[in-house]
This record gives sequence, structure tokens and C-alpha cells, in this order.
Amino acid sequence: MKLLSGLLLCSLVLGVSGQGWFSFIGEAVRGAGDMWRAYTDMREANYINADKYFHARGNYDAAQRGPGGVWAAKVISDVREDLQRLMGHGAEDSMDDQAANEWGRSGKDPNHFRPKGLPDKY
Repeated sequence: MKLLSGLLLCSLVLGVSGQGWFSFIGEAVRGAGDMWRAYTDMREANYINADKYFHARGNYDAAQRGPGGVWAAKVISDVREDLQRLMGHGAEDSMDDQAANEWGRSGKDPNHFRPKGLPDKY
């Protein structure tokens, strides 16, 4: 736990260099909100083969907030995938999820993963 806390703190400090703490933290909070919205939309849609789209969309939306949003999206995505691996979910699915996460965080269009028939609401 100490190691994880130390890594998060170092990551936060390195991510803030060159900009104000308040700006970075605000971006991170709003980015975390974007990730939460993508998660709740995914649960609400309950649409087969749509998870990669929601992964990419949450990361994309968070990254649009700035460096704080990118940081929040990466931390949230990594923790989520690590927890799923610990719970015995497939490593291949986790790798695919991380590819979709990185796709969105890098600014690429999340609609690349959008399945046909997913309602326009999402």
C-alpha cells in the first residue's frame, strides 16, 4: 500500500510540473467525472461488445480536460485493469481494454470502437 501511495504521489508531482496545482487537480477531478460518466453509461446501455467504446470514450473525454485529466484517466484505467486481473478476468481482455484506454487518451476518435446499433444517446 505504501508503494502504491508513493507511486501515485510521484506521478501526481511529475504531472503537475510546469502548471498550477489547482488547475491540474481541477482537470483531474473533472476527468475522473468523465470516467465515471462513461462507466455509468456503459452499465445503463448494457450493450453487447460496447465496453471498448466506453473505455475509449471515458479516456478521451478525460484527456480533453488537460494533463490532469490524462493523469486521472491513466490511474483509474490502470487500477481498474489491475483489480480485474487480480479477480481472475482474462489477461487478453485486459490488454484489449488497455489498448482502447490508450486510444482514447491519445486523442483518437472513440467511435472507432462503437458497435453498430448502439443508441445515439451514447
